[in-house]
Amino acid sequence: MAGRNMNYKTFTLNGVSVFLGLIFFTAGMAKIFYEHRFPGLIGPVWLEEKLAEFGLGLFARFIAYSQIVVGFMLLTLRYRTLGGIALLPMLLNILLVTISQNWKGTPYVLALFLLLNLVLLAAEAPKLLHLLGFRANYSPSVHAPIRYGLLWLTGLSLVLGSIPLSFLSLTAAYVLCAAGIAVGLYTYWRGGRAGKQEEAPLSIPEAMTAPRQKA
Repeated sequence: MAGRNMNYKTFTLNGVSVFLGLIFFTAGMAKIFYEHRFPGLIGPVWLEEKLAEFGLGLFARFIAYSQIVVGFMLLTLRYRTLGGIALLPMLLNILLVTISQNWKGTPYVLALFLLLNLVLLAAEAPKLLHLLGFRANYSPSVHAPIRYGLLWLTGLSLVLGSIPLSFLSLTAAYVLCAAGIAVGLYTYWRGGRAGKQEEAPLSIPEAMTAPRQKA
């Protein structure tokens, strides 16, 4: 029964991660792909053109690439924790912009994304508390070979390489992007999540009071 509950929890958290990853990965790709011809789930795709009028084109491009990298982390699952941490300030910034601009409805959608991201981070409470110096019952599993990390970076490089390629051939760019995502997912399938802990996570109060294990 415990194993079944753990599998259900893993399936749910991975589903949330893939959903958020798709949202922000496609949003970033659609901003800088050739003529915005990448299927994006949220906008605006014209961000760089609009901000370029105020000399902020480079900033808009930075936002797009940040969305791509963070989205790729969440989408391919291997670096789900790192992606969740990086997504938090991004979501807060976007949420505050939409509120300050009085956008109708958008803040509620972003608040939902923020809630889902907090669910991901809450599931990593022992790991995050351990990093912050609290006593937490966190013991990472045996590290996968470094080749999986290098292979994941190769997948990300393929995705990023598809962007300039899209100005030459959209078909080849789509294929290269899909190959990069497949490589990233393969590293999770074969190597698991980076830094995954061996034991089921404790609640936050338990994690803060549990004695630190000796090395």
